[in-house]
Amino acid sequence: AVAPMVGETVPDSPAAEAGLAHGDEITAIQGEAVSSWEAVNLKLVSMIGFSGELTIEARPEGESNVAVYQLPLRDYMTRQDPPQPLETLGLTPWQPDVPATLGQVIEGEAAAEAGLQVGDRIIAVDEKPIADWMDFVNVIRGSPDEALTVEFERDGERQTTTLTPGRNNLETGVEIGYIGAGAEPVEWPEEYQREIRYGPVEAVGQSLSRTADMTLLTVDAIRKMLVGLISPSNLSGPVTIAQISGDSARAGLEAFVSFLAYLSISLGVLNLLPIPVLDGGHLLYYFLEIVRGRPVSEQTQAIGLRIGLAMVGTLMLMALYFDLMRLW
Repeated sequence: AVAPMVGETVPDSPAAEAGLAHGDEITAIQGEAVSSWEAVNLKLVSMIGFSGELTIEARPEGESNVAVYQLPLRDYMTRQDPPQPLETLGLTPWQPDVPATLGQVIEGEAAAEAGLQVGDRIIAVDEKPIADWMDFVNVIRGSPDEALTVEFERDGERQTTTLTPGRNNLETGVEIGYIGAGAEPVEWPEEYQREIRYGPVEAVGQSLSRTADMTLLTVDAIRKMLVGLISPSNLSGPVTIAQISGDSARAGLEAFVSFLAYLSISLGVLNLLPIPVLDGGHLLYYFLEIVRGRPVSEQTQAIGLRIGLAMVGTLMLMALYFDLMRLW
């Protein structure tokens, strides 16, 4: 796993004011140990709506002792769409320098149409030198539908082409430039990686604990959505699920299996909600039968069935609506 090392902190942000700095390795949040950015993000997402002092323990670069930082928060990530746990704190993960070399070019997109190929190293855009991949990405994102003169190196020779980024809408509604290309993969230094291993018995315990944590996170998210701490626009339907499935599959087998596991847990929790039509509704009827000593009348069950269908149908339409809005 990639160690949760801090890259930069945004000036005047909660992280910067608390004293977190480049190279700090986050070891715990609110007293709960974390060993990867995934664990950090999951812990922070569970704290949506939090007000007070967020306690982060981190090991400063080059030191063995852990320091404690207090980040003052108020209504943390309340109604954010989508939630941005690290950005809200003013944190950016450490990443190795990525050269502006193309590692992926999608057929039919702007990069391919401009003649760019895998292995091309971007040197300059509109005569402005490109330092690294993020420098190139920032130029592209800020130039939708603009014709750019791109200078690149291929097989030791410098060439020039005209590249016109298309438009892509983020979930926030902001339009950015898009060319359909990805960076060449780079190796992470060993000191920024952590190997996590469990024995057969311990792995079973970890899987049960992780399932319980994800179940509680899902239930808490439903509660926060009902009380208004999480925006309903965060609901996802089949379109978004398909997109995330594709992204996780491209990220590797481990990421894809983890996504499928979380999706299964989420569906299981939703199915157990006490809503007629769902399994949770049947369990509710059984519970009422035990308490009352006799079954719920057929008329009551019929009314509950209509209410349940209306609730589930409304939820499905909302999720599909938000899916389409994200596409547009």
